[in-house]
Amino acid sequence: MRSVKEAVVWIITLIFLIPLFLVLINAFKTPAEADLMNLRLPAHFQFGNFWTVIEKGHMIRAFRNSMIISVGSVLLTNVASAMGAYILSRRRTKGNRALYYYFIIGLIAPLNMIPTIKVMQLLHVMNTFQGIILLYSALMIPFTVFLYYGFISSVPRDLDESAVIDGCGPWQLFFQILFPLLIPVSITALLINFMNAWNDFVIPLYVLNKTAYNPMTLAVYNFYGTYISSWNLVCASIVLTTLPIIIAYVIGQRYIISGMMSGAVKG
Repeated sequence: MRSVKEAVVWIITLIFLIPLFLVLINAFKTPAEADLMNLRLPAHFQFGNFWTVIEKGHMIRAFRNSMIISVGSVLLTNVASAMGAYILSRRRTKGNRALYYYFIIGLIAPLNMIPTIKVMQLLHVMNTFQGIILLYSALMIPFTVFLYYGFISSVPRDLDESAVIDGCGPWQLFFQILFPLLIPVSITALLINFMNAWNDFVIPLYVLNKTAYNPMTLAVYNFYGTYISSWNLVCASIVLTTLPIIIAYVIGQRYIISGMMSGAVKG
């Protein structure tokens, strides 16, 4: 029975890996070889495909834009969520409890783009990095608060009392005493939110209408529209877009599981 389960897992894994392998090897092929869309290795690896994509697809600019958006939204989300979850966890008043459930609703509430765009226009943050960073933060805060809340609930209150007795103020208590204990769940939230912001396509499509602000996902979309007949270049652009997120996941994958388990404590 165990061997059957392992075989099923391997089959499912191959189903997911074959398209990824196809994209990877086609990124190194000539246009004629890539048009065949097969799993054969290229006769000669065309590393110049990546330079062509970087130069003609403005990938360096797009990479910078994606980093600004992803890093900015993740940092804002993590700090705000950690502080908010700390207050909600330590002060179990009816108002805070209702506010916590309000955040939980945000986990399932869909995003309506029309009123969102109207609000952003009213605040004059359309087509700006500030606007999309705030929007991503608003979308990611409910999940991040939920994650931090469960973790902070497992931290003994005696630690807070000891710090106060030793003369710590509120900011010292949070950033010097508590926040270092939140490193596992912070890395988990950072990686998950970073991947969500980096891979998102729909939100930048609606709120960033200036080409100079396009992140990697929109750069690939525009490149695909221009070079749809050159599948080798299209695959190379996909590889360049997904490479940073794969590296980030490989480095931090062990923190994701531990952080999710830590944040699963019932508050």
